[in-house]
Amino acid sequence: MKILIIDDEPEIVQFLKDGLESNFFNVEVASDGERGAFLGRTGSYDLIILDYVLPKMNGSEVLAEIRREKKHVPVLMLTVKSEIQHKSQMFELGADDYLTKPFLFDELLLHVRALLKRPAKAEGDLLKVDNLTLSARTKVVKRDGREIYLTRREFTLLEYLMRNRGIIVSRNQLLEHVWDYNADPFSNSVETHMASLRRKLNAHHNRDLIHTFTGRGYKLALKKLT
Repeated sequence: MKILIIDDEPEIVQFLKDGLESNFFNVEVASDGERGAFLGRTGSYDLIILDYVLPKMNGSEVLAEIRREKKHVPVLMLTVKSEIQHKSQMFELGADDYLTKPFLFDELLLHVRALLKRPAKAEGDLLKVDNLTLSARTKVVKRDGREIYLTRREFTLLEYLMRNRGIIVSRNQLLEHVWDYNADPFSNSVETHMASLRRKLNAHHNRDLIHTFTGRGYKLALKKLT
């Protein structure tokens, strides 16, 4: 899952980045409103964490610009103001949630997970396809009851495929959601990680759940039906 942080305070950014990455999120950072608005408009993110006070453009201007581009990505606003009028203004502009500074990381993580919940989830944070299970909360992957060790990138790749089960996702979508903004589109990183992930999932003679569609992308499903 890919998160954009738009904040100009280095200590807060590092605090958030370290905490989110330790929870297997892929994180990008913009340190001013102008850069944040550009990334928010042109990039593909699962969530944006947006500070209200920023250089060049403030948070409300950034949010308004993102919404004008019909981007429906969830936005969590960070603010030092607690007045109800201020919070009401943020919601009117299109914010999905807010958090008042200062805050604990665990508190922020609760907000992030709540915003990222999707109807496709089963049993809370547990995703399941056939005998393959992935817990977004504990970061544990099991196949036929056996725990499988995955690298952080492999875990994020599998989670994205499972959340989009039955749908062909393109190589570019994987680069946007699983890799960094500056990922080299000409490298074979996607193919290498996909091969490693398949090898680990298919040990012990399990059937292949990841199907390749040449020129189109990949799909996680029980059967390879177009």
